[in-house]
Amino acid sequence: MTSSADSSFGWRAVRRYFKRELLPVLADLRLAIALLLAIAVFSISGTVIEQGESLEFYQANYPEDPALFGFLSWRVVLALGLDHVYRTWWFLALLILFGASLTTCTCTRQITALRWFSRTWNFYTQPRQFNKLALSAELDTGTLETLTPALTQRGYKIFTRDRALYAQKGIVGRIGPIVVHASMLLILLGAIWGAMTGFFAQEIIPSGRIFQIRNIFDAGPWAEAQIPKDWAVRVNRFWIDYTAEGTIDQFYSDLSVLDWDGNEVKRKTIHVNEPLRYKGVTLYQADWGIAAIRVRLNDSPLIEIPMSKLDAEGGGRIWGAWLPTKPDLSDGVSVVATDLQGTLLVYDNGGKLVGTVRQGRSTEINGVTLSVVELVGSTGLQIKADPGVPIVYAGFGLLMVGVLMSYVSHSQVWALEDNGRLFVGGRTNRAQVAFERELLGLIAAIAPGDEATTSEPAEPVPASTS
Repeated sequence: MTSSADSSFGWRAVRRYFKRELLPVLADLRLAIALLLAIAVFSISGTVIEQGESLEFYQANYPEDPALFGFLSWRVVLALGLDHVYRTWWFLALLILFGASLTTCTCTRQITALRWFSRTWNFYTQPRQFNKLALSAELDTGTLETLTPALTQRGYKIFTRDRALYAQKGIVGRIGPIVVHASMLLILLGAIWGAMTGFFAQEIIPSGRIFQIRNIFDAGPWAEAQIPKDWAVRVNRFWIDYTAEGTIDQFYSDLSVLDWDGNEVKRKTIHVNEPLRYKGVTLYQADWGIAAIRVRLNDSPLIEIPMSKLDAEGGGRIWGAWLPTKPDLSDGVSVVATDLQGTLLVYDNGGKLVGTVRQGRSTEINGVTLSVVELVGSTGLQIKADPGVPIVYAGFGLLMVGVLMSYVSHSQVWALEDNGRLFVGGRTNRAQVAFERELLGLIAAIAPGDEATTSEPAEPVPASTS
């Protein structure tokens, strides 16, 4: 019996602490602002600091001596998780805490304030209650029957009880902040879901090859279900369009999505800013390279030699390969290409330039006829799956609706007939001058010659808190 009583007391103590101590802290506007600023700062850091790169990349770009800003070295970047900010436990914790703050504020303040406006005791039954209104009038003439049509004409929804009247319009303006909070919660939910279930991959695939997504370098803990296992992609062709000056204009990849049986289920030619989307996975055109060179030596069968990217001074892009010119591989030449336009430079084993040759043509090298049949391009694809994106988009759409709703003024009018006199007053949450003109017009319509009197509110007006 004592144990049950102690348990009940402990539960009441927890509820009391939650209601009186924890909820006010979570609903504090200052906490919400601080969390929002922290999320913004770390989001900026995730944009400035490259995400998902290799250890060598961070060691080269964020050395320990001298460290960037005196402290930001590669060790700090990796220790704090700044190389994958949006998937770190502390960033997700910030999002969850901010969501809890928004939810608490919505439930304890905004919804409570909305309930206040819907209570039946919004009727004023005593003349002294009109003293709390900034704009009110005491009229010798006029009745509720003459006031009602004027309010209806101006779009008010009217409620009456005995000789008291309550009218309001623009209640959507009170709902707007709640919609804004709900939209922000939806955006946070989408961001968290995307971070937990999404993945990011890169592939370099030669023309004509079929591949499945394997080179994943950034993935959430629940991303396994999003990684495609029952379909693959074939690179039908990769090509580059060049300008008249010889610079790259655009590069393209003709891609086909293949099902488990090898049947084509979707095909699209992609280029920069025009990706292929299939089952929640998006393939972007991001890079290119030269995968191989196809040649003939004299009348030999077609030979395909892989080409490798070479380090070049000044940040240029160069690919090279070594071609044997003798069957015993005792002699050969090196060929170098800088683009897919088909011009190759040919060097002997001593590094001396011995000739140039274009795609579709041939040249004599070491007594051998070297015919260049084709340069095989490779497409660089960035592959991304983020199931949270539709949720985030829905949240932003709802946010815009909520902001527009918040601009609607919520206006209230009270009236009371007492001892042959008519008391009229009102207030609004915004557009105060326009509302005063509207109320004065109402008074003039029902009682020409009477004037409204103004006074300071005797008690604060409940308002929504964001």
